[in-house]
Amino acid sequence: MLTLWSGEFRGRDAVTATNTVLIINGPNLNMLGAREPEIYGTVTLPDIESMCQNHGKTLGFDVDFRQSNAESDLISWIQDIDIQVAGLIINAGAYTHTSIALLDALKTINRPIIEVHLSNVYSRETFRHRSYISPAATGTICGFGPYGYVMALDALADQLRSGEDTG
Repeated sequence: MLTLWSGEFRGRDAVTATNTVLIINGPNLNMLGAREPEIYGTVTLPDIESMCQNHGKTLGFDVDFRQSNAESDLISWIQDIDIQVAGLIINAGAYTHTSIALLDALKTINRPIIEVHLSNVYSRETFRHRSYISPAATGTICGFGPYGYVMALDALADQLRSGEDTG
């Protein structure tokens, strides 16, 4: 079982976390497998959820996996994070490039945050090169397809073990 970190993170109030990881997915990710398979592949969001659940178990995590096309849902889920959540993995989809409101919500939580993108956003359209949520993230993983979520779980486990912010 993973021994979770307890203490100050990124200069905010001290917390003690449990072993639940919240994974939030934004707009259009429910269409994975059908939407632009040449960019995103044929793996579906339920496939990614299954990967995360399985890998989370190997790390000692319970995974709470969610998706919404509504920005307000994502913000509410972030605002509802409490001591029962060890960390957050977020793929905000297109809201990454547009939502100051998501950034503001993310800045209120005292947990490690890993930003994930399936595609390499820096090899795509210029407007995708700007992430409004990166300033609140501990780190960003992009361009590795569904495996990026597994990498994010590993990175989160490392952050929780070490209690250090590498960002």
